[in-house]
Amino acid sequence: MTEHFLPLVLHSKLAVPSQKSRHQFEQLDAARLARKLMIYHADGDAIDRLIPVANRRIGGLASTSVVRRVAAHNPDSVWAIARKSTNGSTSQIAEGFIASLFLSERGLKGLANRSFDPTNPDISLLVKPGERPAGIYLWATYAPGTLAPAIALYFQTVSVAPYEDAPIFTKLTTRDGLRFAHTLGFHPGVRIDGIDAPHLYVYERSKPKASNAPLYDTYRSGAERRTISVTVARSFDDWLRVASIRSAVYIGEQECPFEEEFDGNDFTAIHLIGYVGDEPCGCIRIRHFADFAKIERLAVRKEFRTTRLSFQLVRAAIDMCRAKGYRRLYGHSQRRLMNFWSRFGFVPLPGGKEFVFSDFDYVEIVLDIEPHPDAIKIGVDPYVMVRPEGRWHLPGILERSASRPVSRPSVGGTS
Repeated sequence: MTEHFLPLVLHSKLAVPSQKSRHQFEQLDAARLARKLMIYHADGDAIDRLIPVANRRIGGLASTSVVRRVAAHNPDSVWAIARKSTNGSTSQIAEGFIASLFLSERGLKGLANRSFDPTNPDISLLVKPGERPAGIYLWATYAPGTLAPAIALYFQTVSVAPYEDAPIFTKLTTRDGLRFAHTLGFHPGVRIDGIDAPHLYVYERSKPKASNAPLYDTYRSGAERRTISVTVARSFDDWLRVASIRSAVYIGEQECPFEEEFDGNDFTAIHLIGYVGDEPCGCIRIRHFADFAKIERLAVRKEFRTTRLSFQLVRAAIDMCRAKGYRRLYGHSQRRLMNFWSRFGFVPLPGGKEFVFSDFDYVEIVLDIEPHPDAIKIGVDPYVMVRPEGRWHLPGILERSASRPVSRPSVGGTS
């Protein structure tokens, strides 16, 4: 669409010194820099109005019909920039835009070998909404003057699934653009699928160390074959993974009747899934009560029991309960597995009962813990409270929605 992405936003308070700076893009403080701005999916009217204006300033843009076609394919491709109203009005007038192309593997290869035409992109080379792109191409930005800080809001939109790991590419031809891109962490020397692409600059996402993420959110797609990781089950597909693991272990190996294994508590609980590489291999269930949490249904597929996955799952479950502010954990241990649970500090419940269900003998066990220093509780940032379960350490999709104006779509009329 254009090779003049970054020069337009150089002369603003967003600009930073030209010294070497890695991952500066990820350090932009949207709440501070862009507090008076918002971005939202550009509609056809905004595209029809802004593309001709931007074309007069930049030149070489795709036609409005092409931009409309790309936005219709994936609304995240074109974000309109507007100023927040100071009088409570719900109207919004777009004054700028940021446009991206979310490339498939073939699209990224085409970008590298120059067979991909940014002025009229082949839709088949772009991923569908919700799909993870192989790369993000910054197509064009029109954000003159005080609209420039909207780039920080844009980065928030590509910092969550399915875009969070994709490298960002752009073309740069002006001296000012090169300087500004350098300060944000873009660099030349791009090589894609064995193809040298000297016409491109790339911004590689920083990869957080596993130790920086809580134990219950360490899984990332594409993990090395022997890497052990854990994540929260958040989708129906995740629940199928849990059900498959437990069916293999409890129904297949322990001959537990179906109605006893799937006992009516699964949809009122949190499930953690353990992975070895990209293979779901284990799970554990957590149920929450007023002053304690119950850890149960630990299962690891037989072929992966020589790994440390069972230990990682239990530690992750304990950490998640600490994050929720619990001080006491409770469980039922098969008598033969008491030694395993004691490794985490569990002890028999004083005065507890020994009992039998599904053909195994059990003992009540408890563990006293200290809540995490940043445990979720009333008084935390309300945006933290509405983040996806187990991802309280990362911005969530509802925070992205805060960039839109208040419209109260279910409320008719005005007062």
